[in-house]
Amino acid sequence: MSAPKEHDALAFPTSLYDHALRLLRDSPGGVPPRHGWFLHQEPATGEGPLSREDARNAVGEALAPLPDDPVTLHHRFVRLGIRDRHSRPVRSAVAELPLPAGQWGAARSLGRRLARTGTTVPAVAAGIALLARFGEPEDVPCLSVLGLFREFTGPAVDALDVLDRRSAAVVWLTVHARRDELQPLVRALRTGNRPAVRTELVAFPASSRSVGSAAARRIAEASRLPELLDRHPFDTDLLARAGRLLVRMGSSRGEPTDLLDYCDALGVYDSVVTRAGLLPPTLDNAAMLLSLALDLSSGTGVLLNWPPGRRAALLESLGRLLDEPRWAAAGAAASGAEQRFRADWIRRTGRQPFKRPATSGGLRIEVVAGDPADREPVETRIIVDGRPVVPAVFGRGPAHSPEYLLDNGLLRAGTEPREVQLAKAHCTEGCCGALYVTVRRDADQVVWENWRRPQTVPGSHGPAPELPAHRFDASAYDAETARAEDDRPWSWPARTTARLIKAGLVEKPELLSRWDARRGWIGTGFDDPDTTVVTFLYVPGPAAGRPERAEESVQFRWVVPDDGTPPRAQAAAALRRLAEEDPKSYARVCGGSRERAEELGFPWPDSTR
Repeated sequence: MSAPKEHDALAFPTSLYDHALRLLRDSPGGVPPRHGWFLHQEPATGEGPLSREDARNAVGEALAPLPDDPVTLHHRFVRLGIRDRHSRPVRSAVAELPLPAGQWGAARSLGRRLARTGTTVPAVAAGIALLARFGEPEDVPCLSVLGLFREFTGPAVDALDVLDRRSAAVVWLTVHARRDELQPLVRALRTGNRPAVRTELVAFPASSRSVGSAAARRIAEASRLPELLDRHPFDTDLLARAGRLLVRMGSSRGEPTDLLDYCDALGVYDSVVTRAGLLPPTLDNAAMLLSLALDLSSGTGVLLNWPPGRRAALLESLGRLLDEPRWAAAGAAASGAEQRFRADWIRRTGRQPFKRPATSGGLRIEVVAGDPADREPVETRIIVDGRPVVPAVFGRGPAHSPEYLLDNGLLRAGTEPREVQLAKAHCTEGCCGALYVTVRRDADQVVWENWRRPQTVPGSHGPAPELPAHRFDASAYDAETARAEDDRPWSWPARTTARLIKAGLVEKPELLSRWDARRGWIGTGFDDPDTTVVTFLYVPGPAAGRPERAEESVQFRWVVPDDGTPPRAQAAAALRRLAEEDPKSYARVCGGSRERAEELGFPWPDSTR
């Protein structure tokens, strides 16, 4: 493999499509390796002579007018300095290229020739981008093969999503399904072994640690889930797996677009809920059905394009089923701390989605604790005019916790406008943004206005539209926020204990400051939610007015197990201990400056534990 000296892009001796076909033939069983293949491109040492914006402009110049053959476009790319690393500007420029309907046939023909005969990344990227706009079903096999190169997976899947969702999903899973337990299913999908697809579909674990929202959608699409459900109407294992995939797609920890982009979502919801009476009343099945109900009541599932009355009918059906004695007793035999905690969650949450049906107007606030087995967050779901706000207009992370929004009174409306952060991205606000709204009182109304969010929304290539202001009747608004602040059936003892300890330290910060400590995060244990966790930062000297090296603090973590007494008593005991004993004597170092911790004589935590 070589490249002429005057070429910046790395040219293969044969087309990349033929290269992929040869690799596929040489793969055991015709199944490519996990992650697909990487092309050996030029070193990515920066943008080179062209910035990304300059490259985009250059691609536009190369495509105007649209050339008749791939060779002409290749020469233009070389002359204008378009390199392998500029494949993204190539795709963007092709997507925005204005082409009248009379040129669509020529553009399609050029796209096919570039995809099949192109020997450089920019040429093939241009071909895939043209087929994304003008491709037809006959282009599916070529796009499916090219998508196995990691450099082309994203654009090929985007193009296939328009032409053949199943093929798009198979390519996506081939490259992105990295967990070992998913590989037998991927192999069955690639070989077209339908009996094996059903077998492997129900065999792998569907927990959030194995399957995220994107993988759940692609698995459902690739396996033709509605067809399987119709073919096996009494297969309870398959039915439970279908419900579990819907739960994963609607997870607050995932992307709402995964559920909203699943074209068969309404049909699968219908199949799962109407046949749910066939399922054995196990703890797993009860948790799955309750999670579906929570989603249909106040989660992303509300945003699907439901026929009038259908969502309410499915919710009512789930409510009747889960109220039956055999389902109400599903967690009675739970063993082990994690299963018992999950059974307690079902008892606390079981009737919540059926109490207050969504209305078409006004404000509704629902604190929802998701399935603890999936590490689902506790979030403050805000429903305006019947639609959950955060997944509808943000979609990069769940709504904030009630401790943040409600315990701090942030949703209360005063005469002074207050900007409130309703949610932030899973990663960080600095990476993918946050959702803000300004809340103010205007006479007998409360106004939400001046929304702030990222300039784009997930699943959309265009700019995010401006969000309208919302006006609420002030008395109804005040009543709803007060109800939400006082309504705590969702909480469990350790979480209530944590809230009371935090409130006590806010009221009396001297309980920690006397020990040269200040309050950190207080909540429940991630791995053991039945424990309360208190963290604090330690810097010697502030109590005496002489802080030493404040920038080198040491973080401590104190775990308070649930002793079975009422949360108020546990919190009071914890606050007394903080008042009487230096917490550094019973808490453990968990972060901060390692050098400072060891200098002060505190052992650094063993990372292997």
